Amino acid sequence: MYVDGFVLPVPKDKLPAYKDLASIASGVWREHGALSYVECVADDVSNGEVTSFPRSVQATEDEVVVLAWITYPSKEVRDACNAKVMADPRIQCDPANMPFDGKRMFWGGFTTLVQA
Repeated sequence: MYVDGFVLPVPKDKLPAYKDLASIASGVWREHGALSYVECVADDVSNGEVTSFPRSVQATEDEVVVLAWITYPSKEVRDACNAKVMADPRIQCDPANMPFDGKRMFWGGFTTLVQA
């Protein structure tokens, strides 16, 4: 299995719009080959002294942190899926109207170390 993970800050007042976007994205990713798509809103995270989820994205008091992951059967499927997703018109958004600050989002691809 291969996993894409990402973390981003979402303004609390834009969380409903973000959820709408994530709902569309989950269907698009799964349609193009993802096994699963999960997005979670921080509920029990502290602002650590050195590192933390809020610090990682420079979250402000009026923002929540979203942690998400997408699973695939392999990196090859992930690469093909992401190429199709990025070309899919349902995912195309105007950066000026996004319900989050993409400059503070971080993401990456991971190989599976342990799976239960």
